[in-house]
Amino acid sequence: MTDFFSQGKKCKKTMARTGRIKTFHGVIKTPVFMPVGTQASVKSLAPYELVDLNAQIILGNTYHLYLRPGHKLIKELGGLHRFMNWHRPILTDSGGFQVYSLASFRKIEEEGAIFRSHIDGSLHTLTPELSIEIQEDLGADIMMALDTCIPYPCSKKEAEEATDLTTRWAKRCIDARRRKELQLFGIVQGGMFQDLRIRHVEELLALDFDGYALGGLSVGEPKELLFEMIGLCRPLIPERYPCYVMGVGTPEDLVECVSLGVDMFDCVMPTRNARNGMLFTSFGHVVIKNSRFASDERPVDPECNCYTCRNYSRAYLRHLFMAREILSYRLNTIHNLHYYLELFRRMRQAIEEGNFSEFKKEFYEKRHH
Repeated sequence: MTDFFSQGKKCKKTMARTGRIKTFHGVIKTPVFMPVGTQASVKSLAPYELVDLNAQIILGNTYHLYLRPGHKLIKELGGLHRFMNWHRPILTDSGGFQVYSLASFRKIEEEGAIFRSHIDGSLHTLTPELSIEIQEDLGADIMMALDTCIPYPCSKKEAEEATDLTTRWAKRCIDARRRKELQLFGIVQGGMFQDLRIRHVEELLALDFDGYALGGLSVGEPKELLFEMIGLCRPLIPERYPCYVMGVGTPEDLVECVSLGVDMFDCVMPTRNARNGMLFTSFGHVVIKNSRFASDERPVDPECNCYTCRNYSRAYLRHLFMAREILSYRLNTIHNLHYYLELFRRMRQAIEEGNFSEFKKEFYEKRHH
């Protein structure tokens, strides 16, 4: 266990907290949102624009970069940071979720996940050892241990078998690790079964990872169950570790999870929804293709000071979207990521100043106005 995480202020009424994660490529202030850069690119944006948006860290994808262009090539070219010209921290996921969700054929065995590439149908086996090798070759500041994804709903027996396999794989990931300067996080599974979740947290804590992620959430379960599982697991993870919830979600989900003490988040929602014409604002979301915006001179969000809102009208953004102009994806993505990153900056500030509860109340009042 390293001292790379230090806790800052804590909210008196909730479990929300601030912290600092030290990495080779810089310090990350938490709670933090990580834009998703699946294929060594946050879709439609250049790295300098992410710097302008104050993105502290981005997420890369082990599965995709292994298949194309290949981790060995990226290593030869100086690692992922140099390859994509991003010099702030990078977290890479283990590839497990992509095998589960994308592969045309997959079979989970003790050795690893056997799958056919969604690109060319070639057969591969992603083992815990290979997952770590890929992530170390990429040079990720934070790596994730390979886990098995548990669908919702599933039987307790299925969840138990998958959770036990994740523990065995977690041990193999730790054994395979060579670059100790790169952080390695374990992923808590257990499906939606309280006893399995509790047991799995205990098993992974015994392995002493650098941080812990709560996985297997946001897979179609009701919101109450999502928050129940986070509320159950989060207090079991000692405060000296950063806690990361993977793949969540809407602005409301994020505020709720920060209240529960979660430190790190990623989600494709701001970037994907931007390309589909859904824009997040302080008062809810805007579907820009709606005809009522055809002659609307106002910015998307009058309270927003992003490049898009400072310079363009809803009418122009609607025109770009209807014409399928590439600039539509870019301007919408700049706005949505600004909204998410600014939301997190304001949450950190509220926790530091001791008024997070008031912030949260005001956030909900505005969103549901």
